Amino acid sequence: MPSDLTPEDCGHGHHHDGLIKLSVGAIGVVFGDIGTSPLYAFRETFAGHHKLALDPLHIMGVVSLMFWSMMIVVTVKYVSIIMRADNKGEGGSLALLALVSGKTTTRRWTRGIILLGVFATALFYGDSMITPAVTVLSAVEGLAVAQPALAGLVLPIAVVILIGLFSIQRSGTSKIGLFFGPVMLLYFAVIATLGVISVWQTPEILWSLSPHYAVAFFYLDPFRAFLALGSVVLAVTGAEALYADMGHFGRNPIRVSWLFFVLPALILNYMGQGALLSRVGASALESPFYLLAPESLQLPLVILATAAAVIASQAVITGAFSVTQQAIQLGFVPRLRIEHTSAATAGQIYIPLVNWLLMVMVVLLVLAFRSSSNLTSAYGIAVTGAMMIDTCLLAVVLFRLWNWPTYFAVPLLGVLFLVDGAYLAANLTKVPDGGWFPLLVGFIIFTFLTTWSKGRKLMIDRLREGAMPIKVFIQSAATAATRVPGTAVFMTSTPEGVPHALLHNLKHNKVLHDRIILLTVKIMDVPYQADDGRCHLEDLGQGFHRMVLKYGFMQEPDVPAALARIHQCGADFRMMDTSFFLSRQTLLASERPGMMVWREKLFAWMLRNAESAMEFFRLPTNRVVELGSQVEI
Repeated sequence: MPSDLTPEDCGHGHHHDGLIKLSVGAIGVVFGDIGTSPLYAFRETFAGHHKLALDPLHIMGVVSLMFWSMMIVVTVKYVSIIMRADNKGEGGSLALLALVSGKTTTRRWTRGIILLGVFATALFYGDSMITPAVTVLSAVEGLAVAQPALAGLVLPIAVVILIGLFSIQRSGTSKIGLFFGPVMLLYFAVIATLGVISVWQTPEILWSLSPHYAVAFFYLDPFRAFLALGSVVLAVTGAEALYADMGHFGRNPIRVSWLFFVLPALILNYMGQGALLSRVGASALESPFYLLAPESLQLPLVILATAAAVIASQAVITGAFSVTQQAIQLGFVPRLRIEHTSAATAGQIYIPLVNWLLMVMVVLLVLAFRSSSNLTSAYGIAVTGAMMIDTCLLAVVLFRLWNWPTYFAVPLLGVLFLVDGAYLAANLTKVPDGGWFPLLVGFIIFTFLTTWSKGRKLMIDRLREGAMPIKVFIQSAATAATRVPGTAVFMTSTPEGVPHALLHNLKHNKVLHDRIILLTVKIMDVPYQADDGRCHLEDLGQGFHRMVLKYGFMQEPDVPAALARIHQCGADFRMMDTSFFLSRQTLLASERPGMMVWREKLFAWMLRNAESAMEFFRLPTNRVVELGSQVEI
């Protein structure tokens, strides 16, 4: 591991914070999801919908499968390989998609890769609904173990905790976040200690780290071993979070946290649960996680595990906000209201619509499924689907970006596709028991994302069809129209032709401003665009200027701030002398080739409910004029 850390290694703006500090922070934010898997993963493998016998073959086989799953999927695939495929330090399905989509040579392959990345994003939303429900519910269910008389309060307490968690999102999580690291450090230390105590009593469980126990499980009981994979994969849920959160902490702190702290703690706890089942048998199946602790410590463990579950849920909610912001910038989601919860940290955002929709769906899931055991049937399909897509995108990275030799890349990809394919196939058996839910959510969101992307492209094409060449317009209109003092900025989605708002303004008001800026904001396929390359300016003559402002997909456009830094376009921009003209399109669904009519109507509805461009680009409200036009798509 290199001793000199680059910004990409340590996250944006954090590379001076020190490896240890960043590693502790990563434990608090990144590993909540995978860290709370011991609450339910081991129990579900034996007591879930496909029960296993509590004999040495199955216990040793399951522990071995969990260990080698964490080694292959998390350590090798994500920590060692995929985290090297960063997009200027950022990770996640959309960042990886933006990185690889431009590297494919044929349009057909590019379209397929984009659809894969978009579907992975859609599956993430299904995962972000199930994760808070299953983690909080499984933690609170410990009450029934520690205090059986309180079993009836499990559902109400879980619902109250979840509603409270979503209700505090508006105020931001920076202060609460200070406690995430220490709480998760304590949690991992406790579960590791409980595991060690149990392993000490049954040291034979240590042999389960040998892969031959996993192989023997498949050889002697292949059908049940295959079905068990549907629950074993719960041990690696949250692996994609390591990659998605790379921009916050950097790859090296996440690697250090995983290899030297989180992985040992998890495997010690799983071995401890296996040792407990070996000693006690079926009586421990109610909750092998909580029964590792002495009776007097079970209630404190419930409180600690619930805190860890809330932290895991917080990480997923924050991830949903970040992914939505990326999707908006990359053109897959309409503009939504985004609020900043921290003046110091740009990444801390709050999106009200996403927050309340998530809350409603999570609470409905808890009330509908009623137990974490039922919810785990729905869990896994979204995760394994996203993991399989990540492997597909990794194949493009290995061959197109890194040019790995075939003799090395093909066997590696073969192993990863075999593992991911086995997990996905095993989870598909859970579709009738609840696995349909994340798939349904995924397909609905996929429809919304692709409809917006396709509709937006069609609308731009239609507007382009009727656009007058700018040089023709300047020659004919600029000399005939009356010029008035001041600056007019016409926002346009395409850096060519005459904006509709400009044509309408001239048609109705019969005047042109002395200085006219045709402004296009472009979102690049990199996370961050440096200020020195932000603005491209072209003088069109007669007081007309074409300006393109470039932003990364992790940045929020701020047009007035960008204009204030431009000094090579005549006099400096003063907001009191500047008017912003926006064109608001009303879409008319038609039989023209493009999209089916129902999708055109869906796109028109999304366009009507999108956040105003005025607020999205942070334009001064008293300096904006909106002009409407109708477009057929």
